[in-house]
Amino acid sequence: MGLINRFLGRETRSETVASSDPYLAEFLGQKSGARGYVDIQRASGLGTASACISIIAGALASVPLNTYSRGAGNARDKAADHPLFGVLRDMPNETQTAYEAREYLISSLLIHGNAYARIVWNGRGQVDELHPLDPAMVAVEKLDSGRLRYRITDERGRVRVLLQEEMLHIRDRLARDGVMGMSRVQAARETFNLALTQSEQAGNQADNAFRQHGAFIFPNAINSDKKTEVLDKLANKIAARSSTSGIHVLDGGVDFKPLSFNSRDSEFLESRKLTNLDICRVFNVPPTVAGILDHGTYSNVESESRALVVRCLAPMAKRIEQALTIALLPPGTRKTLFIEHDLAGLLRGDLKGRYEAYRIGREWGWINANEIRAWENLPDIEGGDEYLRPLNMRGSDEGGETE
Repeated sequence: MGLINRFLGRETRSETVASSDPYLAEFLGQKSGARGYVDIQRASGLGTASACISIIAGALASVPLNTYSRGAGNARDKAADHPLFGVLRDMPNETQTAYEAREYLISSLLIHGNAYARIVWNGRGQVDELHPLDPAMVAVEKLDSGRLRYRITDERGRVRVLLQEEMLHIRDRLARDGVMGMSRVQAARETFNLALTQSEQAGNQADNAFRQHGAFIFPNAINSDKKTEVLDKLANKIAARSSTSGIHVLDGGVDFKPLSFNSRDSEFLESRKLTNLDICRVFNVPPTVAGILDHGTYSNVESESRALVVRCLAPMAKRIEQALTIALLPPGTRKTLFIEHDLAGLLRGDLKGRYEAYRIGREWGWINANEIRAWENLPDIEGGDEYLRPLNMRGSDEGGETE
């Protein structure tokens, strides 16, 4: 339908694109509560947020992303002879590896809620290249036909308009307009606003060498000149930053009264820990996986690693797979080809756990020796394609009694 519209002139590459740009709200000064909008770059640079983004993007980019062909009896074979297989598995373009491109796209998806890549098709209607794009350079318009159009502005200010079939657009949770994905940072902006405020406060305290604010109380009244002289001397002493700058000799009954709470009294450190846990919840990353080990034990660390795959990586993988299938495979090709991550390696556990699972599967006959060896990166062996069958297991149509 898109090609027909283009040939009949119903869809054009007009330079006028009504943008649904998520950065427009920041440009216009849209507020978040009473503290203003959250800077996405600063928020994603927080230690816990950066760790969560790196964990998800790195884990998904490291697992195989294969193009499969469907066969009879639910059989699947890797479509290694299809151009898309190499684009997703090895090299999407001339300057990036598949890992680099996928990590960039997933990071963009987590930070901005949208990830984009320009699609290059060959003459046979197959994808030859993918070029990831900075979400800040892409504006999106929904046409009257319901299709989307994209305007790309490069670093030199040059504008290029792409049609829907020329762009891979992966969205996180859909926004209310049904076109753009919602940034997790903006969706949980109050959490990130608090985290940024706490980070700034900690930085201010560090700059001040964690000295308390307070007042010097004199037993008797002093004139303004004397007061100014005392304060100037103290300020110079503190600003000296020498090994003795924290030592002050005050005579005449002068007393110091703190006017601010220290970190311990205000439970500042505990509050920061709770905020870090909230950030982990935003990205569905278990705290121990993000390096928060306050309540970590050997057993829950292992279980939370599996929870990362089940609750976080698997839904994200499905979101990406469906976006890739719609954008990179023409409708007719989807009947025979599909795209899928292989997350099995992340769930196999340690050496003992893997071998125990292999033993059960081998003895009960649903996997063979060569399949196990392939998972462990070992070569096939003669006779390894045979499946075992327990002696006490027979089909209902075979009759007879078990020995």
